[in-house]
Amino acid sequence: MLNVFKTKLSAATIVLIPACIGINYLGKLIASVLKLPLWLDSIGTCIGGCLGGPIIGAICGALNNLIYGLTTGDNITLIYALTSLGIGLVVGILARLGFMETFPKSLICAVGGGLAAVVISTPLNILFWGGTTGNVWGDALFTLTQAQGMSVAFGSFLDELVVDVPDKLLTVVIVYLLLKGAPQKLTSLYDVNAEVERLD
Repeated sequence: MLNVFKTKLSAATIVLIPACIGINYLGKLIASVLKLPLWLDSIGTCIGGCLGGPIIGAICGALNNLIYGLTTGDNITLIYALTSLGIGLVVGILARLGFMETFPKSLICAVGGGLAAVVISTPLNILFWGGTTGNVWGDALFTLTQAQGMSVAFGSFLDELVVDVPDKLLTVVIVYLLLKGAPQKLTSLYDVNAEVERLD
């Protein structure tokens, strides 16, 4: 269990962090410009968590939100750094526990990451947005729950759930396929139980 949080601060890990932040940034920008019903801003976070462990995943997630918020003027994104941190942490822990070894297990990892996002984001959504997420699908469901007289907290929870869990399922499936297709010499650079190998 101690190895779950073990972090190898090698040159490969240091390079991994900005690479993962760049992937996150690009995914979020594409989703925002195209107004997609998903976030697509956690692919890099999950790659960082799976390769570097939960601490690296958390760093990639939080830094992405901070950089995106400061460079685009989207100040509210800064608050959701907490959500991204939680996603990286949970996915990294589950990956270290073997939940990215097979495709069916990776789906459990995805649900874990999605639920972490829901639990952390729902209170933030209520505090800053009256319970909405800004996502068309989720907010339509939120409006329906309010019309039915349900509580704001429950409506906000469902709003976040229908967006974050599918988003993390797609994200983790993409990450699973990328990592399975990556050369073993590359992925072994991040193995905390192995000596660092050279790529050449």
